[in-house]
Amino acid sequence: MKKIMLLLASLIVLVGAAGCFNNTESADTAGQTSGTAEGSNASDGTDSGDNELFFYTAQNKTYEDEASFDRLIGQYIRKKFPDITLKHVHWNDGTRYEDLIAKGTIPDIVLEETYRNTHRMIEKFGLEYDMSDMVKKYNFDIKQLDPGSMEKTKTASDGKLYALPFELNDYVLVYNKDLFDKYGVDYPKDGMTYDEIYALAQKMTRQDGDITYKGYQQHPSHYMYYNQLSEPVLDPNEDKGDLDSPEWLKIVNNIRRFYEIPGNQFTTTTDFPKGQMAMSVDVIENVLNWSVDYPDLNFDIASVPVFPEAPAYKYQPNANGLFITKESKHKDLAFQVIQYLLSDEVQEARSRDALISPLNSEAVQQAFAQNIPQMKDKHTAGIFALKSAMPASRKPGLTFINPPVQQVFQPNIFDQSKDSSTALRVVNEMIDKQLAETKAAVEAGGDGTQYQ
Repeated sequence: MKKIMLLLASLIVLVGAAGCFNNTESADTAGQTSGTAEGSNASDGTDSGDNELFFYTAQNKTYEDEASFDRLIGQYIRKKFPDITLKHVHWNDGTRYEDLIAKGTIPDIVLEETYRNTHRMIEKFGLEYDMSDMVKKYNFDIKQLDPGSMEKTKTASDGKLYALPFELNDYVLVYNKDLFDKYGVDYPKDGMTYDEIYALAQKMTRQDGDITYKGYQQHPSHYMYYNQLSEPVLDPNEDKGDLDSPEWLKIVNNIRRFYEIPGNQFTTTTDFPKGQMAMSVDVIENVLNWSVDYPDLNFDIASVPVFPEAPAYKYQPNANGLFITKESKHKDLAFQVIQYLLSDEVQEARSRDALISPLNSEAVQQAFAQNIPQMKDKHTAGIFALKSAMPASRKPGLTFINPPVQQVFQPNIFDQSKDSSTALRVVNEMIDKQLAETKAAVEAGGDGTQYQ
């Protein structure tokens, strides 16, 4: 990342977008403060006046670089609100939620993952604030936002509105054009079913001399966690798992058959740039990185495969959102800033820098990656060819955990060769146990974050 930031401004933007949805809680970089936006004071979170807006970025590693924060967020705030002093702190500079709470320096706006970390971080530290009244007061049209992202945010907010989605990550099918050309096979297209992609995977998985070419790869855990059929992992009405259903068996067997193609055992999608993989489903941020790091890689993208019964739907959304904190003294100003950051003007500009917008705007989508020369001839429309699958709703007040769906495949199927029904049952029992333990911990006065 650092070396590319020395290149042209467009490449700085691209690398800034890369890695943006990685969980940064494990990072422990040195230094206690970040730089500040132009005109701001020291960035340790100390209060310096009624015109100050404190912006805390807990997700998206892009923003640990102050220049990137200023280019992708700060400049727009200063343009629209020239009279405010903008203070910015990023998680990776050594300032965590605990540090802010200890100092009594609460941010006005927090950028955070909107599903899991609403529970693990925002609610844990008592920062949750329902923006529903603000939405009405400022006549903000939430219908302009991706419905799936809004539903996921509301579910995580116990039916309230603790955040508004701000930037999305998404999955695409990336394919090696040279391999398809070499073997005379037609390229994948938007909207192809899993059956059609499976047929392509069978054709493209082959041994050619000493080289084994894999036809298709993807991470089963992502495929399940964000499944396109909107099947719930946690029961919508009770504190128990919901993996013991015919629908989940279908979901598992659908992807398992790709793994069982001789020679196509799943390894890692990050091997795609090595040139021995015909197709892979991966996050767009990795694809953007490959376009820079592997300039000779002849690839293109299409939408992810679909189920015949849900032909219009890609994965459920993976979103970072903007939260206003309960203790903020500048809630109205904070909401106006968020409203502006979600405007067509700002979102189209950010889209040109390859950040996926939550806006349902054709113009914003068409602008995607226009500032990235390496993506000029790529089929970026494939990112937006399908709608986000709707997350399953869940009754407010139920216990939340981060369910270990990845363990269905690893280790139960990949290492232990369990049949799909058994693998699902084993993990469902794990979920039930974790829910019971989390619920007991909360009832005993704990924060219940052991499995979150």
